[in-house]
Amino acid sequence: MSVKTFAARLFARYIVNKTQRWANHPIETQQQVFKDLIQQAKNTKFGIDHHFAEIHTYEDFSKHVPIRDYEALKSYVDLVVKGEEDILWPEKPLYFAKTSGTTSGAKYIPLTKESMPFHIEAARDAILHYIHETGKADFVDGKMIFLQGSPMLEEKNGIKLGRLSGIVAHFVPKYLQKNRMPSWETNCIEDWETKVDAIVEETYSEHMTVISGIPSWVQMYFEKLQQKAGKSVGDIFKNFNLFIYGGVNYEPYRAKFENLIGRKVDSIELFPASEGFFAYQDSQKEKGMLLLLNSGIFYEFIKSEEFFTESPKRYTIGEVEIGVNYVLIISTNAGLWGYNIGDTIQFTSTKPYRVIVSGRIKHYISAFGEHVIGKEVEQALQEAILGTEIRINEFTVAPQITPTEGLPYHEWFIEFENAPADLNIFAEAIEASMRKQNVYYDDLIVGKVLRRLVVTPVAKNGFQDYMKSIGKLGGQNKIPRLSNDRNIVNVLKTSH
Repeated sequence: MSVKTFAARLFARYIVNKTQRWANHPIETQQQVFKDLIQQAKNTKFGIDHHFAEIHTYEDFSKHVPIRDYEALKSYVDLVVKGEEDILWPEKPLYFAKTSGTTSGAKYIPLTKESMPFHIEAARDAILHYIHETGKADFVDGKMIFLQGSPMLEEKNGIKLGRLSGIVAHFVPKYLQKNRMPSWETNCIEDWETKVDAIVEETYSEHMTVISGIPSWVQMYFEKLQQKAGKSVGDIFKNFNLFIYGGVNYEPYRAKFENLIGRKVDSIELFPASEGFFAYQDSQKEKGMLLLLNSGIFYEFIKSEEFFTESPKRYTIGEVEIGVNYVLIISTNAGLWGYNIGDTIQFTSTKPYRVIVSGRIKHYISAFGEHVIGKEVEQALQEAILGTEIRINEFTVAPQITPTEGLPYHEWFIEFENAPADLNIFAEAIEASMRKQNVYYDDLIVGKVLRRLVVTPVAKNGFQDYMKSIGKLGGQNKIPRLSNDRNIVNVLKTSH
């Protein structure tokens, strides 16, 4: 056993014990986070505008601070972007994580000196929990690759800005820097396809033990590795045994990954976002990710079915139930208040509090009142391919409201690596799972409002071509699983 391996095991035990102390007292932990946030921000512009000095209880807070998305908070963010201090949080932020996707262009999400450490520590602690539970620590002696955005940063009024994954690259602990790949120069390549080619050249002869990234983009890396070497990823990297991912559900990709790698590897799921690092998988045996209640984030939850009503009820951690779909609302030590990040979650456990990401509040299909969410389509697809040789690269689902003939239906656009022999039987398997999971969808089928779903194969690399066409190839970008319209699928090239 190397010194590094021994030290990792000791440190893992320390961190797990530290985590258990707050995880065993969730309500008290969140109450303390709440008090600290209000106290620290009471003299900011936002704090003064929202009467933080008068806020002593959560009830006071929910009365004074409405739920907002980025657009509703933008007037404050704009002042921060201009370089003004003490707007949403004391002083200026250290960074802006720049993301796309609002009606008014780029989003600038603040990262402060108080919030930044939690982005780094959470990813580290996820790995340490894995080491503590499994006893596997030899991988710390090998090379680790993190597929991420460019670490090149711009500056705006004295505040640096870039992609979150690029910002985080500046905070890699010294003890990991010798093991970390790709090189800084390669990481700075902006064009994703050029970058992946360069990463392949740099890594294929290395002793890789850990690979991390969004599954769809890691898959692209694996395929290019396989093309170059003419053998499986597992044969190229004989000691690669841990895959770390976040951003999308791994399950639809798992069969394809195991085929590319040539064996099963352990995986750790993370739930990071520019707005905060919310959860990580703390156990290989339990379902869900540990919700981080002691990381400078106060959580609220709104049932997704009530979210668009006039005044939906806001729940705190002690009031949530297992299996209910909630919209995640956060208030943070980066200065986001009553902020809707757009993700929906479900609790799998309340001792400790573990969650799964069930989808996006904007990414759903309810063209006919069916309220279909991301978790349901992913589970249906997973059940349909279970025990078969079918493998998929990517997929998305959209409604067909005005078919040329017959009833409307849901259309599943799937890029197959290994297609089913009979698309109709495959569609029936997906349909059965959807009807079992979603009573509204089942009612619409029974009531002959909708007909059975249709599977439409997408041409090879069709999703990559689509992402490239909209300038979102690689990095943290991902295909929405669901749309309430056909804007995405109208651009996809199908293989019919």
